Amino acid sequence: MKKQTLVKISAMAALALLAGCKAIPPDNAELTEMKFDGIGGSRYTEILLVYGNGLTKNVTAGVYNTVGMNGADPKGPGDSSPLEILDAIDLKQVKKDNKALSVVKNGPRRWTIDYLGVKAGKVRDFQGLKAHWVMWFPIPPAMLKGVHVPYESMNALRDTSMGIRKGTRVYLLDDPDGNTWCMKAMSNVKFPDQKFEDLKDLGSRLELPEGWKFRSIELGKELVFTTDNGKTMILQDELDNTYDRVGGPYSNYKP
Repeated sequence: MKKQTLVKISAMAALALLAGCKAIPPDNAELTEMKFDGIGGSRYTEILLVYGNGLTKNVTAGVYNTVGMNGADPKGPGDSSPLEILDAIDLKQVKKDNKALSVVKNGPRRWTIDYLGVKAGKVRDFQGLKAHWVMWFPIPPAMLKGVHVPYESMNALRDTSMGIRKGTRVYLLDDPDGNTWCMKAMSNVKFPDQKFEDLKDLGSRLELPEGWKFRSIELGKELVFTTDNGKTMILQDELDNTYDRVGGPYSNYKP
């Protein structure tokens, strides 16, 4: 989640400079079940607050998602990441205010799933952009070095449910090992003008590694994303679009 979950690599390069130690806050101490529906195409952003030991490089990011906030419908649809607020955020001040080792602004992005259920934790206010805690994300060593590695999978911990309904168009990557990856979010970080209408032809713009294939289909039945005992696998393409692995323990079937 390149490297995600999710993640703007130019910003992640700053993680190579981490120093000191910042305690992980208990932002998941009290969780609320929340469900968001009809979110396909809706804009959102994730703010990542990085905590842990910068010297040993044992660091974890808290992921804070704007879905259902900032003027969007609380049930999910709508723009939860207004650009006038997002673009004005001072990341250095956010880092200071939240006592973090580093901060990453992972957005704006748009959902390519239809619905999402999360156990949301603390709401933080990032200079007017409100976001719920939704997960912890262990930072891989390569990401700490700011290395850009698209199509390299990463493990993530997720306690969420999400899915795509029958008839919705999906965007899939098939890797040489026979695994399939389904796009869950389109990125407007590197290419602000990327639109949903472009996604069906995305394969012509991707520089896929040998043995990889892109395809786009309309689902014949609902696709429900699952986890392997709370663990999931994610990756990003070179445009920062994010994919979850599907099939096996990761979904109800492989499209």
